[in-house]
Amino acid sequence: MRHRWWLPMLCVALCACQHHSGNSGKASALSSDADFSPGIVIDDVAQHMKALSSDTLLGRTVGGESEDRTTRYLIQQFTRIGLQPGNNGSWLEAVPYVATTVQDSDNVKLDIAVRDGATHFSFGKDMVVGTLDEQPHATLDQSQLVFVGYGIDAPGEQWNDYAGTDLKGKTVIILINDPGWAKQDPKLFKGREYTYFGRWNYKFEEAARQGAAAAFIVHDAEGAGYPWQAVRDSWSTARLDLPKEQDSSRRLPVAGWLTTDAARALFAQAGADFDALRKRSAERGFTAVPLQATLSASFDSSITHGESHNVVGRVDGNRHADETVVYSAHWDHVAAPGEKAHGTVDNATGLAGLLEIAEAFAHRAPKPHRSVLFIATTLDESGLLGARYYVTHPLVPLSRTVADINLDMLPADGPASALAVIGFGQSQLDDYVAAVAQQQRRAVLPDIEPQKGLFFRSDQLSFARAGVPVLYVRSAAAQPDSPEDPDQPSAAERFDPHWDLRGTVEDVRALFMVGSRLSMEDSYPQWKPGADFHRPESMRGL
Repeated sequence: MRHRWWLPMLCVALCACQHHSGNSGKASALSSDADFSPGIVIDDVAQHMKALSSDTLLGRTVGGESEDRTTRYLIQQFTRIGLQPGNNGSWLEAVPYVATTVQDSDNVKLDIAVRDGATHFSFGKDMVVGTLDEQPHATLDQSQLVFVGYGIDAPGEQWNDYAGTDLKGKTVIILINDPGWAKQDPKLFKGREYTYFGRWNYKFEEAARQGAAAAFIVHDAEGAGYPWQAVRDSWSTARLDLPKEQDSSRRLPVAGWLTTDAARALFAQAGADFDALRKRSAERGFTAVPLQATLSASFDSSITHGESHNVVGRVDGNRHADETVVYSAHWDHVAAPGEKAHGTVDNATGLAGLLEIAEAFAHRAPKPHRSVLFIATTLDESGLLGARYYVTHPLVPLSRTVADINLDMLPADGPASALAVIGFGQSQLDDYVAAVAQQQRRAVLPDIEPQKGLFFRSDQLSFARAGVPVLYVRSAAAQPDSPEDPDQPSAAERFDPHWDLRGTVEDVRALFMVGSRLSMEDSYPQWKPGADFHRPESMRGL
């Protein structure tokens, strides 16, 4: 007879389903003693979503009263559930950050000098610029411009846009995304699938490693996945990052973006054809092209330091307490301009799922062999800073961290017939999801919109880059970012008790069952051959 490992987990996940059958919303916004079930049920998810997206929490913004109220609610729930504080007796892990804001941006210009004259690019209209290196005053003086194509150095892909180029004191112009996306060639990088090499973060990091004085990315709405307005708005306000002392990587003193029109005009004035070079840069053998132009700029920035907090709770394992399965979901929300900040889908849904899974583990019988850590991360919307900080300051060594299961923007529009694994094919966790999906009579699919790069836009990325296998899933028929999903509530909407949360609960139960199985095993899931990530040697052989 086949051992049905999933039965005790399913029993916990489903228990008390008859006790709660609808979205009653009977709890007050910040109640910590509401009538919650030990199982993963619709009413509990609805109560948490309603509370976490309420006006009482002031939009779940970082800092001040809003952060205090949000973290207080999470601590109240962790305490009620019966978790232990996850940080040496504290529920909080302090996350330092630095905020950089360009001053008097309306008057900041980029001065481009060519052989026959000069031109000027204006902040917001043609470009955005800032410092990534915490410099109160940044200056470029006639820095030579060099076009480096997609700005990628990827030995595994046998690709190096920087080969043979000395960039000391020079400014690089870089295309967004990668050559595989540009050519839609599945044999080049990953074809239409977004890769880390296509991300703006990587391009700035690589330019700094190569010794450039500055870097500007050419914006393309299709290649980036967002319009110029999103770039302009982001760089017109305070930009947050971890302080330099918390990050050993080099940073650019000057960095920014150009519109495609600005780039095309710049290249033309320098006697080059932007469109022809863009096409050429997607071909193997491309080498960097010096432009007959220099760039000068000077601007001031305000540099302020602050502190936010991850909220961390723990269920202790009864056999291997020094090993842990991590669940993560970010608590912060940033409202778009003109948006009323509720953050219901992004990410009250994920937090509700995190709390429900914690409740299920607290009532699980038998108790998990491994410990389970629940992290409500901060500053996800500002560059995944809470998760980035955690993996460099882990509360359990990463060598003893089995996996990270991340919950972000769960569906709120009913059940779906399949689960989409964002980052499918990377790790053995795919097999765990498939086993659970079979019990739920659902299919497992790869990411149905790989060109959007969702894997690189949520907290599990930080764990993956540190070598820990990760799992990030969404109902395949209900991905919130998809414009073809008109019934899915937007991230801005206030909680509606009429939303169909059956799919939300089904997804949360699936993630509980995956983590529950991991918590009872002795082995560690591994990255698959050819994956983009790997466990360091110090983390192997466990």
